[in-house]
Amino acid sequence: MVRLKLEIQADLENVTDLRPSSNDFDFFFKVTCTSCHEMHPKPVSVNRVQERELSGGKHATAHFVWRCGNCKRESSAKFDPSAAVRPYSDSGNFAELLVIECRGLEFVGFDPRGTWACNGIKGQSFEVEFQDNDWVDYDENARLPVQINFKGSRWSRA
Repeated sequence: MVRLKLEIQADLENVTDLRPSSNDFDFFFKVTCTSCHEMHPKPVSVNRVQERELSGGKHATAHFVWRCGNCKRESSAKFDPSAAVRPYSDSGNFAELLVIECRGLEFVGFDPRGTWACNGIKGQSFEVEFQDNDWVDYDENARLPVQINFKGSRWSRA
């Protein structure tokens, strides 16, 4: 088992606490098999709430179960139960978003699609949907423009 940490980097303007909008958020990752190094051609969806049963009859579950199309091995991933998804506020720097335990696979990419949330500097809440890695709005409470530019992500051993 390998524990992987996903770090993200974004430029935040007049907002803080960028985070998934709900516990039922679908994260989209690029995945590769650690046995044959085959990469899945499309991003895969992984959700913290939904669990799937592993084959083998042990009643074990994981948040993501994948059978490699090349070598046919079953692999799985499970969010670390002791590590919550962390809000991102470190504008311009890489900061940890989540930790996930992997068996037989590694995540190698991240797509920030989906509905995110953040807070304005005077407490206004915003829903964020990135378009070409950017989001722009206006904070009525602070009377300021707000913006997020998603710069990138990286995976490393946790």
